[in-house]
Amino acid sequence: MSAKKILVTGANGQLGKEIQVLASAYAQYEFVFADRTILPIEQQSKVNEFFSQVKPFACINCAAYTAVDKAESEKDRANEVNADAVSFLAEACSTHRALFIHISTDYVFDGTSSIPYKEEDDTDPVNHYGRSKLFGEKRAMEKNPSSIIVRTSWVYSEFGNNFVKTMMRLMKERESLNVVSDQIGSPTYAADLAKAIMKIITQHEGSSSIKEGIYNYSNEGTLSWYDFAIAIKELTGSACKVNPIPTSQYPTPSKRPHYSLLDKSKIKSTFQIEIPDWKESLKICLKRLK
Repeated sequence: MSAKKILVTGANGQLGKEIQVLASAYAQYEFVFADRTILPIEQQSKVNEFFSQVKPFACINCAAYTAVDKAESEKDRANEVNADAVSFLAEACSTHRALFIHISTDYVFDGTSSIPYKEEDDTDPVNHYGRSKLFGEKRAMEKNPSSIIVRTSWVYSEFGNNFVKTMMRLMKERESLNVVSDQIGSPTYAADLAKAIMKIITQHEGSSSIKEGIYNYSNEGTLSWYDFAIAIKELTGSACKVNPIPTSQYPTPSKRPHYSLLDKSKIKSTFQIEIPDWKESLKICLKRLK
């Protein structure tokens, strides 16, 4: 009997790359890693054709338009990738009875809370990136009510462009840095998220019922971007001076939520997932980057 296939879209992104690293530990599956050259997910006919050929048992949608500031001027493009494409993938999964796991964001919230956001809390994005991701969530659930949506925040890894790698580079180039200290949340090490997703898939296979719906995932802990930068400075032994500044001193084309900490109790209890502390995961990533 041939191995069940797991389709991973956005294969060259941070999460897609981390799933590639993990794949060898899951020999019972055949992974199909697709970037936009292999599968242009915003073209419905190409999506349907691909699913008919590959016949995946599960699809992990790691593809996204993630340029938060650029999304303000490229609204149509953001909607195409973050909403239309999600709709096509969700529908194809429904047709082929494949499990659909879609990655969303903490930016669906407005950031006015002072306690961690639960999955059922009201959404109200403050920027277009967040709106486009929220459209995608809604489309996924409309086209395929069995979808599993995982909201995550502040993603980093050894791959791609992210805050950790940017800080490491700037700390080598400069004597001092200013980092925003009044935006609160928790980072997500993409390798940890990849493991959590694979745990969901293996549990789904051994279960008669899909535990569909929205789940939150980030590493444990509460911190600001400034705290995150300080940890990177200390763990890398950098001599660069890091200064805390308010958001008002760092204007960007797109607004950011001031507070986007996610409550992870639902994913932990539903799938028996243990979530590492943010600092422990940062240490592992920094070791890999060295």
